[in-house]
Amino acid sequence: MKTTLDELLAFRTVVDTGSISAAAEHLEQTSSGVSRALSRLEHKLNTTLMRRTTRRMELTEEGLLFLARARAILQSVDEAEDELACRHLKPAGKLRVNAASPFILHVLVPLVNDFLAEYPDIELELHSGDSVVDLIEHRADVAMRIGPLRDSTLHSKPLASFRLRLLASPSYLKRAGRPTKVSDLEKHMLLGFTQPESLNTWPLRHAAGDGLSIKPGIAASSGETVRQLALAGAGIACLSEFMTEADCAAGDLVQVLMRDTIEMRQQVHAVYYRNTELASRIRCFVEFLAQRLHRN
Repeated sequence: MKTTLDELLAFRTVVDTGSISAAAEHLEQTSSGVSRALSRLEHKLNTTLMRRTTRRMELTEEGLLFLARARAILQSVDEAEDELACRHLKPAGKLRVNAASPFILHVLVPLVNDFLAEYPDIELELHSGDSVVDLIEHRADVAMRIGPLRDSTLHSKPLASFRLRLLASPSYLKRAGRPTKVSDLEKHMLLGFTQPESLNTWPLRHAAGDGLSIKPGIAASSGETVRQLALAGAGIACLSEFMTEADCAAGDLVQVLMRDTIEMRQQVHAVYYRNTELASRIRCFVEFLAQRLHRN
């Protein structure tokens, strides 16, 4: 292998921070050292990865292609180190976790006792919310993000993916009738979200294609509120299986329009900044979740 991990890390950090000086500060190196690492990398690859001007840095087409590979390699190394470190460390101290209310209630809360039994010296703080938060502003050490990631400056680890399904209570279907085709939804009360608007696109195959944008008759900002509305017989909702699996098993919610439902999954990632003081707590928590959610 021609390249080194230090060179890949310098390249990725310059891209994420936007400049050599910012990357040097983030990596606790000198600007000249980061610049030399980039030059060595381009020399070894015999290609230009970034065009540098006095005002900005821009990736070349080759740079874009190589960046994706570099990210994957560094992510794999991070995960390998994290997994091994958790076998030997006894992390201690406070760990602040931020996640949407339904994820905390239905995924994290049932796992808390097992996690603390394994890491008794970690003090967990669970902060719930239904919008994407700034980790620094909200003093969160790690956050669970549901859906596409937007901030490439954060480290992330995929934890699981969950199917979306159309669900209603038996009492609602008895009162309003069971839809047998997608067009029947026009006659029903639809439960949706105030934001983001993407949550009001349901995984349905219809005449115009895949994915049906709906206008909710009742909208809520929280997935847990939408779940409770569905359980109360208020209408039909599109919800993730991580928060409704027990409801369906108990018969409190039933799936509708199964034949017209396409496979659409919500990805869940753990996101965090690398912080030396917090590193052991974060990686042990993230690895624990990854193993438990994969097992389920």
